[in-house]
Amino acid sequence: MKKLMLSLFIALGISGCSLNNDDMNVDCGAYTDLAFTGFPLPCNYTVKTLPTNPTAIVVASQEKLDQYFDKHSNSCSVAADPTIDFTKYYLVGIFAGIKSTDGYAIKITTVVENKCQVVINFYEKSPLSGENITAAPSYPSDYILIPKTTKQILFNKTTESSDNAVIGTYGTANTFYQINDFNYLKFLNVVTGKFNFNEYQYNVTPKRGEYTAFLKTVPTEILNLKGQTKTYGTPDPANAGNVYFELRQGSSVTKIYIDANDTPDQNTEIKIFKKAIKDKFSAATPN
Repeated sequence: MKKLMLSLFIALGISGCSLNNDDMNVDCGAYTDLAFTGFPLPCNYTVKTLPTNPTAIVVASQEKLDQYFDKHSNSCSVAADPTIDFTKYYLVGIFAGIKSTDGYAIKITTVVENKCQVVINFYEKSPLSGENITAAPSYPSDYILIPKTTKQILFNKTTESSDNAVIGTYGTANTFYQINDFNYLKFLNVVTGKFNFNEYQYNVTPKRGEYTAFLKTVPTEILNLKGQTKTYGTPDPANAGNVYFELRQGSSVTKIYIDANDTPDQNTEIKIFKKAIKDKFSAATPN
Protein backbone atom coordinates (compact mmCIF):
# COMPACT_ATOMS: atom_id res chain seq x y z
CA MET A 1 0.00 0.00 0.00
CA LYS A 2 1.48 3.31 -1.09
CA LYS A 3 0.89 5.92 1.59
CA LEU A 4 0.96 9.69 1.44
CA MET A 5 1.53 12.03 4.35
CA LEU A 6 -0.38 15.17 3.44
CA SER A 7 0.81 18.30 5.20
CA LEU A 8 -0.89 18.48 8.58
CA PHE A 9 -1.57 22.09 9.47
CA ILE A 10 -2.48 21.06 13.00
CA ALA A 11 0.46 19.14 14.49
CA LEU A 12 -0.25 16.39 16.98
CA GLY A 13 2.29 14.51 19.00
CA ILE A 14 1.34 11.19 17.46
CA SER A 15 3.98 8.49 17.67
CA GLY A 16 4.13 4.97 16.35
CA CYS A 17 6.29 2.20 14.98
CA SER A 18 8.73 2.73 12.13
CA LEU A 19 7.07 3.18 8.71
CA ASN A 20 8.44 1.52 5.60
CA ASN A 21 11.93 1.29 7.08
CA ASP A 22 13.36 -2.13 6.41
CA ASP A 23 16.41 -1.39 8.59
CA MET A 24 14.21 -1.12 11.66
CA ASN A 25 12.65 -4.52 10.91
CA VAL A 26 9.50 -3.78 12.91
CA ASP A 27 6.58 -6.18 12.52
CA CYS A 28 3.51 -3.97 12.54
CA GLY A 29 1.13 -6.84 11.77
CA ALA A 30 -1.77 -7.03 9.33
CA TYR A 31 -4.14 -4.17 8.62
CA THR A 32 -7.68 -4.38 9.97
CA ASP A 33 -10.65 -2.10 9.34
CA LEU A 34 -11.10 0.75 11.81
CA ALA A 35 -14.63 2.00 12.41
CA PHE A 36 -15.27 5.68 11.73
CA THR A 37 -18.18 8.09 11.43
CA GLY A 38 -18.81 10.62 8.69
CA PHE A 39 -19.34 14.06 10.20
CA PRO A 40 -21.17 16.98 8.48
CA LEU A 41 -18.95 19.66 10.01
CA PRO A 42 -19.89 22.42 7.49
CA CYS A 43 -23.44 22.43 8.89
CA ASN A 44 -22.12 24.13 12.02
CA TYR A 45 -18.55 25.30 11.32
CA THR A 46 -16.56 27.07 8.60
CA VAL A 47 -12.81 26.94 8.11
CA LYS A 48 -11.20 30.21 9.15
CA THR A 49 -8.48 29.98 6.50
CA LEU A 50 -9.35 27.87 3.48
CA PRO A 51 -6.29 25.84 2.39
CA THR A 52 -5.21 26.44 -1.20
CA ASN A 53 -3.09 23.27 -1.34
CA PRO A 54 -4.02 19.64 -0.54
CA THR A 55 -4.00 19.41 3.22
CA ALA A 56 -5.09 17.14 6.06
CA ILE A 57 -6.07 18.17 9.56
CA VAL A 58 -6.34 16.18 12.78
CA VAL A 59 -8.10 17.92 15.68
CA ALA A 60 -7.79 16.48 19.18
CA SER A 61 -9.56 19.07 21.33
CA GLN A 62 -12.40 21.58 21.37
CA GLU A 63 -9.79 24.31 21.83
CA LYS A 64 -8.12 23.33 18.54
CA LEU A 65 -11.49 23.07 16.82
CA ASP A 66 -12.36 26.61 17.88
CA GLN A 67 -8.88 27.81 16.87
CA TYR A 68 -9.22 26.72 13.26
CA PHE A 69 -13.00 26.87 12.70
CA ASP A 70 -15.74 29.45 13.26
CA LYS A 71 -18.99 28.12 14.69
CA HIS A 72 -22.23 29.34 13.09
CA SER A 73 -25.93 28.58 13.30
CA ASN A 74 -26.95 25.30 11.71
CA SER A 75 -27.07 25.83 7.93
CA CYS A 76 -28.48 22.38 7.10
CA SER A 77 -32.14 21.46 6.70
CA VAL A 78 -31.82 18.93 9.52
CA ALA A 79 -30.51 19.26 13.05
CA ALA A 80 -26.78 18.56 12.81
CA ASP A 81 -25.20 17.91 16.21
CA PRO A 82 -21.86 19.79 16.32
CA THR A 83 -20.74 18.09 19.54
CA ILE A 84 -17.56 16.00 19.44
CA ASP A 85 -16.44 13.98 22.46
CA PHE A 86 -12.70 14.60 22.25
CA THR A 87 -12.10 12.19 25.13
CA LYS A 88 -12.98 9.44 22.64
CA TYR A 89 -12.49 10.79 19.13
CA TYR A 90 -10.30 12.82 16.80
CA LEU A 91 -11.79 14.93 14.03
CA VAL A 92 -10.02 14.29 10.71
CA GLY A 93 -10.51 16.71 7.83
CA ILE A 94 -9.11 16.34 4.34
CA PHE A 95 -8.92 19.18 1.79
CA ALA A 96 -8.32 19.05 -1.97
CA GLY A 97 -7.11 22.65 -2.12
CA ILE A 98 -8.52 25.42 -4.30
CA LYS A 99 -10.28 24.42 -7.54
CA SER A 100 -11.28 26.77 -10.34
CA THR A 101 -14.92 25.58 -10.46
CA ASP A 102 -17.33 23.45 -8.49
CA GLY A 103 -17.89 19.79 -9.44
CA TYR A 104 -14.79 18.64 -7.59
CA ALA A 105 -14.94 16.48 -4.46
CA ILE A 106 -12.70 14.63 -2.05
CA LYS A 107 -14.00 11.66 -0.09
CA ILE A 108 -12.68 9.40 2.65
CA THR A 109 -13.57 5.80 1.85
CA THR A 110 -12.03 3.46 4.44
CA VAL A 111 -9.74 3.58 7.46
CA VAL A 112 -7.42 0.71 8.38
CA GLU A 113 -4.86 0.22 11.12
CA ASN A 114 -2.11 -2.11 12.29
CA LYS A 115 0.05 -2.02 15.41
CA CYS A 116 1.99 1.00 14.14
CA GLN A 117 -0.19 3.26 12.05
CA VAL A 118 -3.62 4.35 10.95
CA VAL A 119 -4.13 4.73 7.19
CA ILE A 120 -6.97 6.89 5.88
CA ASN A 121 -7.90 6.05 2.29
CA PHE A 122 -9.50 8.71 0.10
CA TYR A 123 -10.22 9.57 -3.51
CA GLU A 124 -10.81 12.77 -5.47
CA LYS A 125 -13.48 13.50 -8.07
CA SER A 126 -13.29 15.99 -10.94
CA PRO A 127 -16.25 17.55 -12.84
CA LEU A 128 -18.07 14.96 -14.92
CA SER A 129 -19.28 15.16 -18.50
CA GLY A 130 -22.68 16.85 -18.58
CA GLU A 131 -22.40 18.15 -15.01
CA ASN A 132 -23.62 21.71 -14.41
CA ILE A 133 -20.56 23.68 -13.36
CA THR A 134 -20.32 27.08 -11.72
CA ALA A 135 -17.18 29.00 -12.67
CA ALA A 136 -16.28 30.03 -9.13
CA PRO A 137 -13.49 28.78 -6.86
CA SER A 138 -14.33 25.80 -4.65
CA TYR A 139 -12.54 24.12 -1.76
CA PRO A 140 -13.59 20.43 -1.56
CA SER A 141 -13.32 18.82 1.87
CA ASP A 142 -14.51 15.85 3.88
CA TYR A 143 -14.64 15.16 7.62
CA ILE A 144 -14.78 12.06 9.79
CA LEU A 145 -14.43 11.05 13.43
CA ILE A 146 -11.97 8.29 14.33
CA PRO A 147 -11.19 6.77 17.73
CA LYS A 148 -8.37 8.50 19.62
CA THR A 149 -5.02 6.95 18.85
CA THR A 150 -1.32 7.31 19.60
CA LYS A 151 -0.42 5.81 16.22
CA GLN A 152 0.93 7.78 13.28
CA ILE A 153 -1.80 8.80 10.85
CA LEU A 154 -1.13 8.47 7.12
CA PHE A 155 -3.27 9.26 4.07
CA ASN A 156 -3.51 7.02 1.01
CA LYS A 157 -4.98 8.31 -2.27
CA THR A 158 -6.89 5.67 -4.22
CA THR A 159 -8.92 5.55 -7.42
CA GLU A 160 -12.65 5.01 -6.94
CA SER A 161 -15.89 5.72 -8.77
CA SER A 162 -18.26 8.23 -7.18
CA ASP A 163 -21.29 6.36 -8.58
CA ASN A 164 -23.58 5.10 -5.83
CA ALA A 165 -27.12 4.26 -4.83
CA VAL A 166 -29.06 5.29 -1.75
CA ILE A 167 -31.73 2.86 -0.59
CA GLY A 168 -34.14 3.47 2.24
CA THR A 169 -37.43 2.69 3.88
CA TYR A 170 -39.31 5.56 5.45
CA GLY A 171 -42.54 6.36 7.24
CA THR A 172 -43.02 5.67 10.93
CA ALA A 173 -39.36 4.58 11.01
CA ASN A 174 -36.51 5.54 8.68
CA THR A 175 -33.53 3.44 7.62
CA PHE A 176 -31.16 4.61 4.88
CA TYR A 177 -27.92 3.31 3.39
CA GLN A 178 -25.65 4.41 0.61
CA ILE A 179 -24.20 1.55 -1.42
CA ASN A 180 -21.05 2.14 -3.42
CA ASP A 181 -18.25 -0.14 -4.58
CA PHE A 182 -16.07 0.27 -1.50
CA ASN A 183 -18.41 0.51 1.53
CA TYR A 184 -21.87 0.86 3.01
CA LEU A 185 -22.81 4.13 4.68
CA LYS A 186 -25.58 3.93 7.26
CA PHE A 187 -27.09 7.40 7.64
CA LEU A 188 -28.10 8.36 11.16
CA ASN A 189 -31.40 9.98 12.25
CA VAL A 190 -32.75 10.62 8.76
CA VAL A 191 -35.84 12.86 8.73
CA THR A 192 -38.70 11.91 6.38
CA GLY A 193 -38.70 14.15 3.34
CA LYS A 194 -35.28 15.64 4.05
CA PHE A 195 -33.18 13.45 1.82
CA ASN A 196 -30.04 15.56 1.31
CA PHE A 197 -27.68 12.92 2.64
CA ASN A 198 -24.67 15.25 2.77
CA GLU A 199 -26.26 16.67 5.92
CA TYR A 200 -26.24 13.48 7.99
CA GLN A 201 -23.69 11.68 10.08
CA TYR A 202 -23.09 8.12 8.95
CA ASN A 203 -21.41 4.94 10.12
CA VAL A 204 -19.31 2.88 7.71
CA THR A 205 -19.01 -0.81 6.89
CA PRO A 206 -16.31 -1.64 4.29
CA LYS A 207 -17.75 -3.77 1.49
CA ARG A 208 -16.34 -4.22 -2.01
CA GLY A 209 -18.40 -4.47 -5.20
CA GLU A 210 -21.88 -4.10 -3.71
CA TYR A 211 -22.99 -1.22 -5.93
CA THR A 212 -22.09 -3.04 -9.14
CA ALA A 213 -23.92 -6.15 -7.97
CA PHE A 214 -27.01 -4.27 -6.77
CA LEU A 215 -27.23 -2.26 -10.00
CA LYS A 216 -28.12 -5.50 -11.80
CA THR A 217 -31.37 -5.69 -9.80
CA VAL A 218 -32.61 -2.23 -10.85
CA PRO A 219 -35.51 -2.49 -13.33
CA THR A 220 -34.89 -1.19 -16.85
CA GLU A 221 -37.88 1.10 -16.40
CA ILE A 222 -36.06 2.94 -13.60
CA LEU A 223 -32.67 2.93 -15.34
CA ASN A 224 -34.29 4.57 -18.38
CA LEU A 225 -35.52 7.52 -16.27
CA LYS A 226 -31.91 8.88 -16.25
CA GLY A 227 -32.02 11.84 -13.90
CA GLN A 228 -35.77 12.11 -13.43
CA THR A 229 -37.87 11.73 -10.27
CA LYS A 230 -40.82 9.34 -10.17
CA THR A 231 -43.32 8.28 -7.50
CA TYR A 232 -45.20 4.98 -7.57
CA GLY A 233 -48.50 5.08 -5.73
CA THR A 234 -49.01 7.65 -2.96
CA PRO A 235 -46.48 7.00 -0.21
CA ASP A 236 -47.93 8.03 3.15
CA PRO A 237 -45.29 8.98 5.75
CA ALA A 238 -47.73 7.82 8.43
CA ASN A 239 -47.26 4.26 7.19
CA ALA A 240 -44.14 2.15 7.60
CA GLY A 241 -42.23 0.64 4.72
CA ASN A 242 -42.32 3.22 1.93
CA VAL A 243 -39.23 2.77 -0.25
CA TYR A 244 -36.77 5.40 -1.46
CA PHE A 245 -34.17 4.81 -4.17
CA GLU A 246 -31.60 7.31 -5.43
CA LEU A 247 -29.18 6.44 -8.22
CA ARG A 248 -26.12 8.61 -8.93
CA GLN A 249 -24.35 7.76 -12.19
CA GLY A 250 -21.88 10.40 -13.32
CA SER A 251 -23.76 13.70 -13.34
CA SER A 252 -27.20 12.00 -13.45
CA VAL A 253 -29.31 11.68 -10.27
CA THR A 254 -32.49 9.58 -10.43
CA LYS A 255 -34.90 9.56 -7.46
CA ILE A 256 -37.68 7.01 -6.90
CA TYR A 257 -40.41 6.90 -4.24
CA ILE A 258 -42.46 3.68 -3.93
CA ASP A 259 -45.62 3.26 -1.88
CA ALA A 260 -45.38 0.60 0.82
CA ASN A 261 -48.65 -0.81 -0.53
CA ASP A 262 -48.77 -2.44 -3.95
CA THR A 263 -50.51 -0.03 -6.31
CA PRO A 264 -51.69 -0.43 -9.94
CA ASP A 265 -48.72 1.53 -11.32
CA GLN A 266 -46.27 -0.92 -9.73
CA ASN A 267 -45.65 -3.69 -12.23
CA THR A 268 -44.08 -7.01 -11.29
CA GLU A 269 -40.52 -5.72 -11.76
CA ILE A 270 -41.14 -2.71 -9.52
CA LYS A 271 -42.67 -4.89 -6.79
CA ILE A 272 -39.71 -7.28 -6.95
CA PHE A 273 -37.32 -4.32 -6.77
CA LYS A 274 -39.18 -2.87 -3.78
CA LYS A 275 -38.76 -6.20 -2.00
CA ALA A 276 -35.06 -6.36 -3.01
CA ILE A 277 -34.45 -2.99 -1.35
CA LYS A 278 -36.13 -4.11 1.86
CA ASP A 279 -34.18 -7.37 1.80
CA LYS A 280 -30.93 -5.47 1.25
CA PHE A 281 -31.07 -4.04 4.75
CA SER A 282 -30.46 -7.48 6.21
CA ALA A 283 -27.22 -7.66 4.16
CA ALA A 284 -26.05 -4.15 4.98
CA THR A 285 -24.46 -4.73 8.38
CA PRO A 286 -25.81 -2.17 10.89
CA ASN A 287 -23.29 -0.17 12.90
